[in-house]
Amino acid sequence: MSEISTAFVRLHARLTPVAFVPEVRLHQADEPIGLWELTEGEFRSSQPPPFWAFAWAGGQALARYVLDHPQTVAGRRVLDLASGSGLVAVAAARAGATSVRAVEIDERAVAAVALNAEANGVRVDAELGDVLDEPDAGTAEVVLAGDVFYSAAMANRMLRFLLRATRAGARVLVGDPGRAFLPRERFTELAGYDVPVPPALESVSVRHTTVWELNPGRPRADA
Repeated sequence: MSEISTAFVRLHARLTPVAFVPEVRLHQADEPIGLWELTEGEFRSSQPPPFWAFAWAGGQALARYVLDHPQTVAGRRVLDLASGSGLVAVAAARAGATSVRAVEIDERAVAAVALNAEANGVRVDAELGDVLDEPDAGTAEVVLAGDVFYSAAMANRMLRFLLRATRAGARVLVGDPGRAFLPRERFTELAGYDVPVPPALESVSVRHTTVWELNPGRPRADA
């Protein structure tokens, strides 16, 4: 975690409670579009968009589920994929996970995860890297992923990794607010929530968001 990335997060995000998970505080941007433009946006730079600066609906729902059902992660090793702000990772640590590994491809996100874990008094191992081509989830017993099915390319890579993880014995939970590329036929619904979201990002103030569990077998025919 570089000092420059840490300073950037501190400068452009303010530590505030998460709307749907007020037990957790995150460094969040007050004005999303301005920060998006500052980091050159999704289509004008190789720098990833500042996903770390917002509490996305999928992550909020998944964090809420984990905190309300701590037995999901308590005493288990957890991997949080595409961790963003680290919201889900922090929730897992608060719920009693033995260890939490949060993986991100954005150095600023890694800095945000570390800062947010410290702010919430929990330990999260924030890691910079792309693990989606690895054969499985390593030692993780539970794999969590919030709002990761937002593009076809990401969804295809993510699903292949998650299937390998669940077939190797890990339990895989996903939070998703109805993104177009979620393969619902492969999942079982666990819970649904109406989650507050920034209208500037989502064009609405509330998104109905579902927590799903990935099935290791063949897709359901009735989906």
